[in-house]
Amino acid sequence: MNNHTITYPVKILFLAANPQGTSLLALDKEMRKIDEQLSHSSSSAQFQVEQKWAVRTRDLIQVLNDVQPQIVHFCGHGDGLNGLVFENKKRYVKSVSTEALSKLFELFADQVKCVLLNACYAEVQADAIVQHIDYVIGMRRAVQDNLAIAFSMGFYQGLGANQSIEMAFQRGCDAVKEEVSQNSTINRKFVLDDDIEMDKLILPDHLIPVLKKKGDV
Repeated sequence: MNNHTITYPVKILFLAANPQGTSLLALDKEMRKIDEQLSHSSSSAQFQVEQKWAVRTRDLIQVLNDVQPQIVHFCGHGDGLNGLVFENKKRYVKSVSTEALSKLFELFADQVKCVLLNACYAEVQADAIVQHIDYVIGMRRAVQDNLAIAFSMGFYQGLGANQSIEMAFQRGCDAVKEEVSQNSTINRKFVLDDDIEMDKLILPDHLIPVLKKKGDV
């Protein structure tokens, strides 16, 4: 890859949490789309994806130790300043604070190179985690399932094509634009001209994920 912080083979840890009492997310669909993008890439043999579902707070350190990933992809709910939403032993909501997440990833700073927080209102956690991790991707505000999935597809398509984290991020953003252009409900809110060219389509900031780079924040 062009970004020398990522080396082959690439191990990706997919963490999913959708506790009882929270809105149902299409986590299985997102994972399936990620698998499709990587398995169909020319570098498919260089990627290993490990999945951990219904993640509980006490699972985090253990699974990071066991898997030793370079990329961590969290898919679930964000709670803004309160942190990210995981599960307790009864599968109900248990938030992990921003400070705790930052300290967790500090322990794995030599191993984890990119964290993708595909969760609403996760920019505050991205700002904290990027103090220790080279690249962190977060969502500024609430994000619809179809746009979150579109970004993931584009991002991993980029990685599968041996692109850098930054280039893969841009491909993910382009995939979000493509999804918006094809979705009539979203399109009517933000796009006046149905024939507008993709490279001229400008979306509100909250629909586009944000890439944080260590040293920039």
